[in-house]
Amino acid sequence: MPKMKTHKGAKKRFKITGTGKVKRMKAYKSHILTKKDAKRKRRLRRATIVATPGEAKNLKRLLQA
Repeated sequence: MPKMKTHKGAKKRFKITGTGKVKRMKAYKSHILTKKDAKRKRRLRRATIVATPGEAKNLKRLLQA
């Protein structure tokens, strides 16, 4: 069986933390920013953890080289 390749799209969007969780950036921060208040834009700058364990499991499979 051949080696599994890393999914390049997932590699650009997600990172694995030291404890094995999957980190992602939040959405809704790319355009139409004038109507969003500063507090909301500040919160959107921060990274967060992928919520469901099932999704995290699938993403780890995509990210393994």
